[in-house]
Amino acid sequence: MESNTSTTTAGDAPPPADERRGARGRSAKLRPADLFQRYALLLAWGIVVLVFCLLKPDTYATSANFQTIFGSQAVLLILALGLILPLTTGDFDLSIAAMLTLSSMVLAILQVRHGWPLIPAIVVVLLLGVFVGFLNGGLVVLLGIDSFIVTLGSATVIQGIVLWISGSNTVSGVSNTLIDWTITNRFLGVSLVFWYGVALTVFLAYTFTYTALGRRLLFVGRGRNVSRLSGINVGRVRWGALVASATIAALAGVFYTGSLGGADPTSGLSFLLPAFAAAFLGATAITPGRFNPIGTFIAVFFLVSGITGLQLLGAQSFVQQLFYGGALILAVALSQLVRRKDIKDDAAAAQA
Repeated sequence: MESNTSTTTAGDAPPPADERRGARGRSAKLRPADLFQRYALLLAWGIVVLVFCLLKPDTYATSANFQTIFGSQAVLLILALGLILPLTTGDFDLSIAAMLTLSSMVLAILQVRHGWPLIPAIVVVLLLGVFVGFLNGGLVVLLGIDSFIVTLGSATVIQGIVLWISGSNTVSGVSNTLIDWTITNRFLGVSLVFWYGVALTVFLAYTFTYTALGRRLLFVGRGRNVSRLSGINVGRVRWGALVASATIAALAGVFYTGSLGGADPTSGLSFLLPAFAAAFLGATAITPGRFNPIGTFIAVFFLVSGITGLQLLGAQSFVQQLFYGGALILAVALSQLVRRKDIKDDAAAAQA
């Protein structure tokens, strides 16, 4: 039985101001404050890069450094892009990092220990992602269990399975073809995995903006009861978003395996907090109040650019956790400020 109770955090990002103003006249131009709100994160990214280029011109302001920034965190970008699908519908997926780890480990085991060819092994791990997402979605939609609880539990189970099948050991020696098509081969000096992330960003941005499916995702996140009354199969949309999220996480695991040249049973878990930080911070940019792919892209590399600069200045490793955690808190706080501002704007418009 499908739950009628929507989540109170993932779906709290308010409708973008231009979407509501569209009902009052789509031809109206955006105010300077709205434009600043849209592009503030992009501006902040540029300022961060400029400051660190001035502080460390010999190390930060080099093509090699920027190639590393873009290439090294493309897996995080792909994972965060998958995460915004259930977040858009008002659900959480806390199992994405564990799914990435499971995908990476299964791929490595199939190749190294059982001698599987690369393509069949990749197909298996992607189907595994579909299966995990299907189970998560079924528990959430059919049994009405909160997605936070379901995916937290499945993440724990998945991590236990990873430790079991790996014996808590790393597995190395995957196909050189995978390594070549992930990090060795380059386009414009940047590893191909970055361009896979760019392609996924463009695809999801088109889907969110120009397709009926994208609109359904947004409508369900804004109001499940209203969406249901409008004829949208809310359960199917939520279920599909969780399946897509787990499948994209499995794909991220494939690329993570290629970037490491093997699989580690625990390192993939470190992606969870950065993925959430990027998703929520991205919701403050481009289309404020909405989880969106372009904003997520900007947020990922804003965070990575800042952390890289701090490390080059001699900051210790714990700064990375402080940076990601602080960014997540700041992003949620900004979302709430946007929400309050938009509620006031709507009230003023209703009185006018």
